[in-house]
Amino acid sequence: MRFSSYYIEFHKGTSYPKRSGHGRDHVISRSRTSTDLPWLWPLHRDRPIPSRGPYKRKSKKAELGQRSLRFTTMSTHFPESPRPTNVGILAMELYFPKRCVSEVDLENYDGVSTGKYTVGLGQEFMAYTDDREDINSFALSVVSSLMEKYDVDPKSIGRLEVGTETLVDKSKSVKTVLMDLFAASGNYDIEGIDSKNACYGSTAALFNAVNWVESRSWDGRNAIVFAGDIAVYAPGNARAVGGAGACAMLIGPNAPIVIEPVHGTYMANCYDFYKPELSSEYPFVDGQGSIVAYLTSLDHCYDSFRRKHARFSGSDKLLSLSDFDYHVLHSPYGKMVQKGHARLLYNDFLSNPGDSIFDKVRDIAVINKAKQETLMDKALEKAFVSIAKPGYLATVAPGMAVAKRCGNLYTGSLYAGLASLLSNVPPDSLVGKRVLMFGFGGGCAASLYALHIVRSPAEIAEKMDLLRRLSSMKVTSVEDYLLAMDMREQNHSKADRIPEGDIDNLFDGAYYLGNVDDQRRRMYARRPMAQ
Repeated sequence: MRFSSYYIEFHKGTSYPKRSGHGRDHVISRSRTSTDLPWLWPLHRDRPIPSRGPYKRKSKKAELGQRSLRFTTMSTHFPESPRPTNVGILAMELYFPKRCVSEVDLENYDGVSTGKYTVGLGQEFMAYTDDREDINSFALSVVSSLMEKYDVDPKSIGRLEVGTETLVDKSKSVKTVLMDLFAASGNYDIEGIDSKNACYGSTAALFNAVNWVESRSWDGRNAIVFAGDIAVYAPGNARAVGGAGACAMLIGPNAPIVIEPVHGTYMANCYDFYKPELSSEYPFVDGQGSIVAYLTSLDHCYDSFRRKHARFSGSDKLLSLSDFDYHVLHSPYGKMVQKGHARLLYNDFLSNPGDSIFDKVRDIAVINKAKQETLMDKALEKAFVSIAKPGYLATVAPGMAVAKRCGNLYTGSLYAGLASLLSNVPPDSLVGKRVLMFGFGGGCAASLYALHIVRSPAEIAEKMDLLRRLSSMKVTSVEDYLLAMDMREQNHSKADRIPEGDIDNLFDGAYYLGNVDDQRRRMYARRPMAQ
């Protein structure tokens, strides 16, 4: 690799020979003597620093006078090196709180009809935490665990991307807090920053990391993507769709889980979910609007993805769900994933209505009806959920383990789904399989893309140890859950405080908020690992 080289030419006096190449001339003036000119020499350090001879002034007047120096920047040649291949997920780790609450218990406590949360929303448990944890502590916990479990050298990381909507600061990023994990190694040269749009930021962060590794800017190091949130809602039925957790992924070449290059994306301006009250963690939610935004985004993303894939592959056939072995969709709650999967099947019907799989719904599914008019068609939805059920159980349900236990992880939801899939299906049987991924965030932003598992993810599944860890969570009373929610609400924006939450409610090795000082600076500590 050859770097830029320069030459120095005196307008009056001798010249240093030009190097090969061409470039623009830059003229600067300096009133310095010849003795301080060698500070310029590192610009062409492969040549020995010359004696004072070429620069020696012939008179005092010349020495004190102002001289013009002209720099010519030569062209920079970076030889083309083989591009990295099979860029994707090298390693994964999940973090979630130690405590969860049963949705059945919530139904009883709230006095709602039996099944409202468990059947109507498809929820089973919901992870929660009090004021001892925030998004920064979540990030520190999961990224440090990823690096420790996989023995990642901090100096081997060249990019760190964050996707979250759980803000504790309007300016300072979560990424800057994570830099504490790299300080001891002296690695401060790490690109990337936070991405924010509801639950979609994680997918943007992943795309950024993958694109960097595949770009000319890649410096040979790996990337880390953090995705996580603490999903809390104001008192009411919406609280049943909260949750908490985070994911960290190591991204690089020669990965067992490869990110395919085709994306279908949809972005629009809507107010289905937003957080304009900056002094509160609670969102403003339009329930029906959220369903419409989710399904509309899914329609557009799937259509765009299939058309791009056909164009790039030179095929005149559109892909269908059957071309993928598993389907992982963003999960705000379980029932929404069922609706989304059925909606994808409806799109397949519109592309190929003659397929025998649609014999039972052909009378209900009117082909010439505008898609937008069918979004809230309950009869149509019910019919497609019914015929999609066998496919759902085989291709979607294996990715729902974390959602069932922890609830909605917001940005972490989609990747917790992938982690669930890797943990529920024997790793060797996943080799060669393709996974359809749909990421969505209210407001709204969405993308649909695919993964190709080219090598056994056995090490990932083993090191995550996900199913055992999920089963080790402590199921608490609703009263304990409400106390934790009250702690968060009362202390969310307070300065000069020590959190009230008990660190015994944390897993060993978890980071936690130690205190917030009078300038609202947050300090973190770590619960010791079990001996």
